[in-house]
Amino acid sequence: MFLAIRELRFARARFALMGSVVALIAVLMVLLSGLSVGLVNDGVSGLQKMPVTSFAFEKGVPHDTAFSRSVVPLSAVDEWKKQPGVEDAAPFGNTLANAHSDRGLPVDLALFGVEPGSFVDPTPAEGEPLGEDPHGIVVSQTLLDQGLRIGDTITIDRIGTELHVIGAVDGQHTYGHVDVAYLPLSTWQQIKVGARPGEPVSDTARAEVTAVAVRADGDVDLAAGDKAADTESLTKEKSYGASPGYTAETSTLMLIQVFLYAISALVVGAFFTVWTIQRRQEIAVMRAMGAPTGYLLRDSLVQSLLLLVASAAAGVGVGVGAGALIEGTSMPFALSAPSIVVAAVLLVVLGLLGAAAAVVRITRVDPLTALGGNR
Repeated sequence: MFLAIRELRFARARFALMGSVVALIAVLMVLLSGLSVGLVNDGVSGLQKMPVTSFAFEKGVPHDTAFSRSVVPLSAVDEWKKQPGVEDAAPFGNTLANAHSDRGLPVDLALFGVEPGSFVDPTPAEGEPLGEDPHGIVVSQTLLDQGLRIGDTITIDRIGTELHVIGAVDGQHTYGHVDVAYLPLSTWQQIKVGARPGEPVSDTARAEVTAVAVRADGDVDLAAGDKAADTESLTKEKSYGASPGYTAETSTLMLIQVFLYAISALVVGAFFTVWTIQRRQEIAVMRAMGAPTGYLLRDSLVQSLLLLVASAAAGVGVGVGAGALIEGTSMPFALSAPSIVVAAVLLVVLGLLGAAAAVVRITRVDPLTALGGNR
């Protein structure tokens, strides 16, 4: 520890430069972490907040487009209710729509069709629940933040169906970066087939939904349920991949984060490689004086650990400050303490591994170097 701290004081400029690089990487990691969480919230927060354990889709439907392509008969709901371990099952409809309010506000909606009173029917934080008004909708709080009001009338483009905003759920409920609106299943079916107000909806359309929402009270045999209902199930977490753009966005950001971690390890490793070469004479003197290799290795690793922890802490602080300014804007960004902690720990650990690979050179320093034996 004595040598490590002494060198940190002696070569302040060098270590400050290296620390600045690590701090900048930490800032990037915090911002990328916030962007990742924000994109996930913007893409699937509506699904995340649904009290389901799995969705049963049409058999053979592509998993990445299940919500937009799946068509399941209502009879599948009854089959799923009979399955052992299933606490409840309910029909679920999903479609995207463009609309505008009676005050001229353009609105994009992810329409979630649910049976009023079912377990997927949300409890509004303000206003009234679904039920009495067949054209009533409960919207996300984020829509109210954009200027929509409870009591407004929303008209679906092209077909002219009018929906009445009767309530709002707390927080962000979005799907595919579009705000969610919950509405009665019968009205959703009318919009899904493009029926104009007053036009009849066929019995076939009335008997079809997007998926069966399943809530299990323990382990449930999804394969057995799928066989009985002729469906194909995805757990709630796996169903996120069916949200538009979710897999591509999360994979891209994850790849960028992996490269940043690798860069941090390489940068730290390169710095300590050069630093070890520069202090070769001092290390040789200490070995000639009897300092064991283990002591020198521990001393160098402690030095790199102090540098990494201090730099990462400074970078995280700056990143959190910058993220707080970004959060709340139109950018999908959300600071998450667990994600930030994981990013900081990985940055320190991988940087330490890079430093460890560099300081192993200490074991090959010849004590005779200190006595001029190399001349």
